[in-house]
Amino acid sequence: MTEKDIKIEDEETLNEDPVEETDKEAEASENSENSEDSENSEEKDPLEKAQEEITELKTQLLYKAAEFDNYRKRTLKERAELILNGGEKVITAILPILDDMERAIENGEKTDDPEVLREGMTLIYQKFIKTLEGQGVNKIDTDDADFDTDVHEAVAMVPGMGDDKKGKVIDCLQKGYKLNDKVIRHAKVAVGQ
Repeated sequence: MTEKDIKIEDEETLNEDPVEETDKEAEASENSENSEDSENSEEKDPLEKAQEEITELKTQLLYKAAEFDNYRKRTLKERAELILNGGEKVITAILPILDDMERAIENGEKTDDPEVLREGMTLIYQKFIKTLEGQGVNKIDTDDADFDTDVHEAVAMVPGMGDDKKGKVIDCLQKGYKLNDKVIRHAKVAVGQ
């Protein structure tokens, strides 16, 4: 730069309005204050954000805890209802058989023919077996079956039956039943020795 250029710059600065200069200084000081405030607000913002997040998480936790408590109460109530009314389906299926037995008793008083009574009882028995099978109850097979501790209970051992009857079911003293492949009553049997 030459001296002439410097003089021109100096003249320009001399010609500047002193009010403009104070405005520029005020803006500069405001900018520095704003930058300090923004630094302070940045320091406060993470803390405030964290506190807001904590409050939000506490609220969510309370909602989840209440929701879980309601779920637990509902399942306990449903379980109690199942225990009390779980046999409703079976009882409903058996009631027609009860009706048939009542009719058989009423008609049995009107007749002296034992064959008619026997036939009525056989029909009721067959209906009862079909109803049980419809509910998933099946009889455990014991005719010429090998002794199986999972489904049979040995109540007697019969010696001298020969080698072909050894470990086989000889006689069934009480029938056993399964409910959907689960043994609900073991068959009481006599086993060959």
